[in-house]
Amino acid sequence: MTRIAAHRGGAALWPENSLLAFQSAIALGSDLLELDVHLTRDQTVAVIHDPTLERTTNGAGAVADATAADLRRLRLRGPAGALTDEHVPTFDEVLAAASASTAPVGLLVEVKGPAVGVRYEGLEELVLAALGRARLQARATVMAFNPEVIAHVRELAPRARTTFLVSRGAVGRAGVRAEQSVEWALAAGVTDLGVEYTLADEGLVAAAHAAGLTLGVWTVNDAADIRRMLDLGVDIVTSDRPDLARRLERGGA
Repeated sequence: MTRIAAHRGGAALWPENSLLAFQSAIALGSDLLELDVHLTRDQTVAVIHDPTLERTTNGAGAVADATAADLRRLRLRGPAGALTDEHVPTFDEVLAAASASTAPVGLLVEVKGPAVGVRYEGLEELVLAALGRARLQARATVMAFNPEVIAHVRELAPRARTTFLVSRGAVGRAGVRAEQSVEWALAAGVTDLGVEYTLADEGLVAAAHAAGLTLGVWTVNDAADIRRMLDLGVDIVTSDRPDLARRLERGGA
C-alpha cells in the first residue's frame, strides 16, 4: 500500500511548513508529514525549507542568524504569496501537533544545511533529542541529500530510519541510470531511498524493493503523475496536494 506524505504540510493548500498545514494535513488523513529543519542562532530547530527567510516570510536574512523569538515574530506567506497569521514553527511545536493527533501520523524530517553540501554542527543531535523527548522516534524518518548528514545520524542512532534523497540533477551529473541511486542508498546504509519522481520507473522500483529499500518519490502534484506513481507501486508519494493524492490512492477520480 502506498502512503501519502504531505510535502511541507501541503504547500499548495496552506502556508508551507506551518502548524496550520501540518494540522490540516493530519485532519485530511495524510499518512506522513514531510518537513524541513534548520538551526537558529540560539540553537533552536526551526521548521522552514530555505536557509533564508525572504521567500516564505516577511523577514530577511539567514535562518542561522535569527533566534527562535525572531522567527516567532515573522509571518508566513500562503501559497499565493499573501502574508498569513502563521509563524515559523519550531520542531518541538510540530512534534507536539503530531503527538496530539489521534491518528499515528508519521514524520519525514529533512535535515537541511546553511548551504548546499554544508552541515549545521549539532543539528542532527538536536533533531534526534527532540524526537526522543516526544517519543516519536519510531514514527520518524530522517532524510538528507548530504551523505555526511546521513552518516552522522546513523552514527548517533544506528536503528533510526534514514532516507538518502536523490535528485534528477544528481543522476544526470553522474551520467548514470536511475537504478544507480539504489547503489548510492545501500552505500550510505539507509533504510529508505527518496527520488525525484521523474526518475521512477519499473526498473527503479524493482531494484529498490529487491534491495530491501522503502522507495519514496517527490514532489508529485499532477493527477496523472500521481496515478502513475501509484501504479508503479512506490511506497511513499510526497505531494503538495495531499488531498488529491489521498483521493486518488483511495480510487477516486
